[in-house]
Amino acid sequence: MPAAGVLPSQQIAAMIASGAIAADPAIDPAQVQPASLDLRLGPVAYRVRASFLAGHGTSVADRLAEFEMHRFDLAGGAVLEKGCVYVVPLMERLALPGGVQAVANAKSSTGRLDLLTRAITDGGTEFDRIAPGYAGPLYAEICPRSFSVLVRPGMRLNQLRLRAGQAVLDDAALRMLHEEVTLVDGPAVIGEGLGFSVDLRPETGDLVGYRAKPHTGLIDLGRIGHYPVHDYWEEVRTREGRIILDPGAFYILVSREAVHIPPDHAAEMAPYLAMVGEFRVHYAGFFDPGFGHAGAGGTGSRGVLEVRCHEAPFVLEHGQIVGRLVYERMAERPAQLYGAGIASNYQGQGLKLSKHFRAP
Repeated sequence: MPAAGVLPSQQIAAMIASGAIAADPAIDPAQVQPASLDLRLGPVAYRVRASFLAGHGTSVADRLAEFEMHRFDLAGGAVLEKGCVYVVPLMERLALPGGVQAVANAKSSTGRLDLLTRAITDGGTEFDRIAPGYAGPLYAEICPRSFSVLVRPGMRLNQLRLRAGQAVLDDAALRMLHEEVTLVDGPAVIGEGLGFSVDLRPETGDLVGYRAKPHTGLIDLGRIGHYPVHDYWEEVRTREGRIILDPGAFYILVSREAVHIPPDHAAEMAPYLAMVGEFRVHYAGFFDPGFGHAGAGGTGSRGVLEVRCHEAPFVLEHGQIVGRLVYERMAERPAQLYGAGIASNYQGQGLKLSKHFRAP
């Protein structure tokens, strides 16, 4: 059994070598990140009537037999249409040891496209949560919210983090860590994690974010730096330090704070207050060891916020706390850190769209 904490890249590689994580075709070493494993789409997709969980004693395959509308090959590329729900078997499967659990989350670029992607498993009763000892296949449920997308087998929309035992830092431990290494460039708001707020008063200019246009063309997820921003996004500008979120609209904003994830810790973005229901920060939530870390080429990086407004228009103010980072101990320091020679896309970022769009 590994030491308590989030498993780093070298321990993930050991689980692959032991067969606890297996795949067909074999896992590419480039899938292994500092504290997570990228998961790949398989060759077939199912259009389903509704989102579902398998539930105790039931397989995803059984549920697909109930809810499938049609299936289609992804080879050569296939379109997942906005507003529809799809299930795609992933290439990876698990045989977890009894003391190791897993949690999945969308990758950063997936979240920035408002591409709701969640992992489901046989017998699963929660999205993105995989119990210790699980042995079986993995599936991605995908629902494009703002843009229709073109996907192919092998594309990586979500990722898996593995942990042994209790890894989350309580508030006292988080305060001590902040005093030791400085986790945020301003006052540390600590309460069940490190709070962060929205930046609506940029140092230069008045561009504070982007809002997804409602009627756009297709996005091929294999095209990097290809699409003109103005074809898909409206600029959000203000000099007043506030914006009004429109119901149903999707926004890309940025945190006021630059945050830092030390090499022997990882973090996950979480809601700030469950009772603030007017909007949701659609969190592609994993922050790897080394994010914003000076030793990895950064000096703190700001978090991009993927925000969707719900039933009523909502006024969002500069400095309003909208989320929190929950820090976890690593079981061991990763062999490689975020941004340090692994082609990380968002180290040192500010307000930034997904990698599919041309730089403005």
